[in-house]
Amino acid sequence: MRNLAYVILYILLAGVQTTFGQNKADIVIGSKFVIKSNILDEERTCLISLPDSYNDSSEVAKKYPIIILLDGYTHFKTASGIVHFMSSNRNRNNLMPESIIIAIENVDRERDFTVTKIKTKRPNTMGGGRNFLNFIEKELIPYIDENYRTEPSRTLVGHSLGGLLTLNSYMDKNSVFNAYISIDPSIWWSEEMMKNKVDSISSISFNKKLYIATANQGEENYERNKKRHDNLYALITKKSEEPLNVEIKYFEKENHRSVPLIALYEGLTYINQEN
Repeated sequence: MRNLAYVILYILLAGVQTTFGQNKADIVIGSKFVIKSNILDEERTCLISLPDSYNDSSEVAKKYPIIILLDGYTHFKTASGIVHFMSSNRNRNNLMPESIIIAIENVDRERDFTVTKIKTKRPNTMGGGRNFLNFIEKELIPYIDENYRTEPSRTLVGHSLGGLLTLNSYMDKNSVFNAYISIDPSIWWSEEMMKNKVDSISSISFNKKLYIATANQGEENYERNKKRHDNLYALITKKSEEPLNVEIKYFEKENHRSVPLIALYEGLTYINQEN
């Protein structure tokens, strides 16, 4: 837990404005850009964090993996602090390669993070998840590849409904991602659909890494959360006779809101470790 304590301190310091004598200096952890999506027919705002070495004149030929982060505004500072802590030469942790983080700000979570509709008494925009993944894969990532020095190593990270979309992407044989971190995913949204997807999952998915984090949502939600996550994991592991690149971890001391911090650290550690 010592490493995690350091991570938290690093994040707290990341955005602080400091004063040295009469000089003030902003510590900048990222910037913002807007991309027009023809697929979604709207503009989308993204936050981007570059590695320490990106603008180093001695590293101009170096290329970087990318991390696509859902619920971008909520998790950008946390993820930036963790990734820099784990990868920066200043820390010499070498737990993962320096990476470019692209955090997508939300417009409509229910629309963008779900691939099916559920019955409600109110009007809704559910079920646009496939379109949103198309935006990421066919518009956002090509834009990042064109404007930044990237290598074809891509990780998708999502929490809650974003974790559900991350699982859907993992099970898609045409997905452009190499690794997935699904944090306390809302499998309850369409449990039968997820089971059907596991039944038809491709061996292509099995060759990729998937990390699932489960939070403690209390005894009342045991059936809705931990048991469903465990059942999905069991279904996936039964589909292949070969060892899978899938790990699930239960965080008994964390709830749905607190789990992203530790799950990001643990998930990035898992997907970057040697098999």
